[in-house]
Amino acid sequence: MSSKLFEPIRLGGVTLPNRVVVAPMCQYSANDGCMSDWHLMHLGSMAIAGAGAVVIEASGVTREARITHGCTGLYSDDNEAAMKRVVDACRRVSRSAFGVQLAHAGRKASSQFPWAGHSALGALESPWPTASSSAVPLADGWHTPHALYPDELKGVAAAFAGAARRALRIGLDLVELHSAHGYLLHQFLSPLCNRRTDAYGGSLENRMRFPLEVAKALRDAWPKERILGARITASDWAEGGATPEDCVRYAKELKSIGFDYVCVSSGGIVLSQKIKVGPGYQVAFAEKVKKEAGIAVRAVGLIADIEQAEDIVATGKADMVALARGLLDNPRWVWHAAERLGVKIDYPPQYARAHHSIWPGAAIARPAAAAAVA
Repeated sequence: MSSKLFEPIRLGGVTLPNRVVVAPMCQYSANDGCMSDWHLMHLGSMAIAGAGAVVIEASGVTREARITHGCTGLYSDDNEAAMKRVVDACRRVSRSAFGVQLAHAGRKASSQFPWAGHSALGALESPWPTASSSAVPLADGWHTPHALYPDELKGVAAAFAGAARRALRIGLDLVELHSAHGYLLHQFLSPLCNRRTDAYGGSLENRMRFPLEVAKALRDAWPKERILGARITASDWAEGGATPEDCVRYAKELKSIGFDYVCVSSGGIVLSQKIKVGPGYQVAFAEKVKKEAGIAVRAVGLIADIEQAEDIVATGKADMVALARGLLDNPRWVWHAAERLGVKIDYPPQYARAHHSIWPGAAIARPAAAAAVA
């Protein structure tokens, strides 16, 4: 049985062994931007999951760019050393490509951990000033951000490029630009947040201007023989917000700059969004971008079923799929997908005794998969 999900794909100068990607997942467990032992354990588990690529969580390009006090950063030598420690350990046990998502939280920065309410930090919780496209807070009770001046925008673009150079020194294969989920670059792209009247606001061309300046800075800083991608938004799920057509235009511009792929997501710009969540609820957006922008596309969002993931790739809706919570729930999802789809993959030798071909317990644990292989 052949499987499109397990076919290699070449992006930039890197060939991924399959089309499954570990999505960036914030762990809120860093110390002043530095990865901790938790990241070593978490990413170590993802490293042996068998995915084609593992993307490290959204990492702030400056200290102020972080979402919370516990978010990872890539803005200091200490950050760089801590991330290299984790990546080097993962490299020793994995054949996956490794990358990092570079981000700036904008007006969503200086906030609480999700398990502490995910609201803005209070006066006694060491908050910091936030910045955005416009001086418009996320919601009542949130900090009012400073509207970035044009000269400040140059500094932010330089910070993204600087973080990319740190990623290169670490030895990462992939850099992903975060311009979705309501963070800074999305705050420029979305008319629900961007109220500017200068060259960075108004028309879609103007609203794309700063994100594309950052994209160009990354392209200049990151080697073409490695992978450069972006997470982009296809819908704000709110009246008057960004649309799938906007997303296609943005993806075309990223392709012209030299980006290798886009990961199509949605939402996050306002708290009043009305998202219609269901299995693969963002796949139609990814399919539209793939067909109309002509760039490699990764689909993400409630992709948990193995046959669903295979169908997305096999029918050309997307070139890759990304899993986040699906892999938190089952870090062996890729192994089980290969088993279900009749694809032979090797386990790490330390775990080979659990391979379904030699362990009778697999048929007990997953009878449906065993019947499919038979």
